[in-house]
Amino acid sequence: MKTNKSFSKRLKVTKNGKIVGRKAGQNHFNAKESRGSQLNKKRAVTIKFTSKAKARFLAGKF
Repeated sequence: MKTNKSFSKRLKVTKNGKIVGRKAGQNHFNAKESRGSQLNKKRAVTIKFTSKAKARFLAGKF
């Protein structure tokens, strides 16, 4: 099975093996959000996968 390259490029594997990526929903319509929630969306978030999703999208990264 091939790795989904477009998806795997959006993620980073940390030194301890965690998978970190961006939070969803921060591209537009952020003007009405409070400043605190805008800044919270910028933080990277640890992504939890099932083993099936890991095999489907990230086969080449691990």
